[in-house]
Amino acid sequence: MQAGWAETDWDVLVAGGGNAALCAAITAAERGAKVLIVESAPRDWRGGNSRHTRNFRCMHEGPLGPLTGAYSEDEYFDDLLRVTKGRTDEDLARMTIRASEACLTWMQDHGVRFQPSLSGTLSLSRTNAFFLGGGKALLNAYYRTAEALGVTAVYDAEAVHLDLEDGFFAGAEIRAGGETHRVKSKTLIAASGGFQGDIDWLTRAWGPAAENFLIRGTPYNRGVVLADLLDQGAEPVGDPTQCHAVAIDGRAPKFDGGIVTRLDCVPFSIVVNRDAERFHDEGEDVWPKRYAIWGRLVAAQPGQVAYAIIDRKSRELFMPSVYPPIEAGSIAEMAGKLELDAARLEATVADFNAACRGGRAFMPTELDGLATEGLEPPKTNWARPIAEPPFHAWPLRPGVTFTYLGLKVDDRARMQTAGGGAAANVWAAGEVMAGNILGEGYLAGIGMTIGTVFGRIAGEEAAKHVRN
Repeated sequence: MQAGWAETDWDVLVAGGGNAALCAAITAAERGAKVLIVESAPRDWRGGNSRHTRNFRCMHEGPLGPLTGAYSEDEYFDDLLRVTKGRTDEDLARMTIRASEACLTWMQDHGVRFQPSLSGTLSLSRTNAFFLGGGKALLNAYYRTAEALGVTAVYDAEAVHLDLEDGFFAGAEIRAGGETHRVKSKTLIAASGGFQGDIDWLTRAWGPAAENFLIRGTPYNRGVVLADLLDQGAEPVGDPTQCHAVAIDGRAPKFDGGIVTRLDCVPFSIVVNRDAERFHDEGEDVWPKRYAIWGRLVAAQPGQVAYAIIDRKSRELFMPSVYPPIEAGSIAEMAGKLELDAARLEATVADFNAACRGGRAFMPTELDGLATEGLEPPKTNWARPIAEPPFHAWPLRPGVTFTYLGLKVDDRARMQTAGGGAAANVWAAGEVMAGNILGEGYLAGIGMTIGTVFGRIAGEEAAKHVRN
C-alpha cells in the first residue's frame, strides 16, 4: 500500500476496482487528474466481477477487430428489449450502444487484447468481442496502464462513508489496515458494484429462498457505497429483486465460483425440479439471449434446485463444465443418484420423448424448430428424445452475478438525487448503475459495455469538473 495516500488531497476518488472503475480512473488520469482507486478486495482478488468476464457486446457497422459482419444499433437495442421486456431507459440504452463501437479501439489502445469468438452454444462472433486471457488479463492490462499514468490503488480498503451535503461530495471515510482514514477528494466516482455479496440484504429482498443462492461473483460487492449514498438522498433505480442470475452447477462454492461454474447444457436437455417435473421451455432461444433467465427460474423452484438431464447424443454439443456430470445407465438409476422419485422422473422423460415429433434437421447452433407437440411446457427447439444411455445430469442452483438496484444517472453519468437534479461532483459507473438500462433480464456481454461506456464518461466528466 502506497504511503501517504490517506493524507493526499485527491482530484478524483474512485470507489471500486473493476472494469468501470479502471476505465474511469484511466480516463481521468489521462486528462491530468490525480486519481485514487479504493478497492475493497485484497490485491490478489482485485477487479470485482470483471475478473470473471470474457467479452463485451459491441455495436459495429462492419467487421471490427475480432467481430464479423455488422451489428446495428437497432438490432442491439431489439435484443436488449427482448431480455428486459421493455424495462430500460431507451435514451441511456441507445447512447450506450452507440458509444460501444468506439470502446473496442479504446480498449485495444489501453492494453486489452482480443481473440476469435467461441463457437457452439456461444456463437457470438458478430456481437461479442472476447478478451484474450479473459477478464483477469483485461484487468491486469488496465491496472498496468493506470499505474503508468500515476493512479494510486489501495487494496483491502473500503469506502465506508461518503460525506454528501446538499448533493455535494466533501470527502470519504476509508477503512484500511484496521484504521479509518478521512480522505479528501474534489470528486467521487462510485463504481463499487451491486449488493449481492450481502446475503442478509439479498434475503430482505428475496425472502428466505435467497439463502440457497450461490454468488458466482465477487464476495466483496456488499453494497456498502450504494447503501450509504441511498441513505443520503441518492435517487435509486431498479428493483432489488432483479439481478443477473444464471443457472450454475449446484456444487459450486458459495462465493466467487465465476464463469467456469456456468452450465451451457440446458438447450439440449430437459430440466426438472426436485419433484422431477419440467417447468420451462428449455429450447426457447439461442443460449446467449436466454441463458440469464435460468437463474430466476431455478430460484422459483422448491428448494431452489433443478437438474439438467441429457443423453449420449448431446454430450459433446456444449462447453464442458468444470464439474463432471453425474452419469447413469438408466433414468431410474439417474433418479436414484439425484435423489428424485424414480417413477416420476421416468414418467416425465417418457412424456417428453413421446412428444418429440422430429421431421426437421437438428441444428445445434441455430433455432431449428425441432419442437415437442402437445406437451406443457413445450420445448420449441432442439427437442430430441432422451433415450440413449449413458445419461448425464448436472444439479442447478441460482448463481447471482450482480444485483440491479442502483443509482439513477443521466447520460453524463451524473448521480441523480431524490430531491431532483444531479449531484454536483458525484458520478456512477458499472454495476452500481446498470439498473438504469437493465430493468430485468440480461444480454451476454452488456455488463462490460455499460461499465466501459459509463466509466469513460465518468472519468471525463470528473476531470472536467476538476479543471473548471
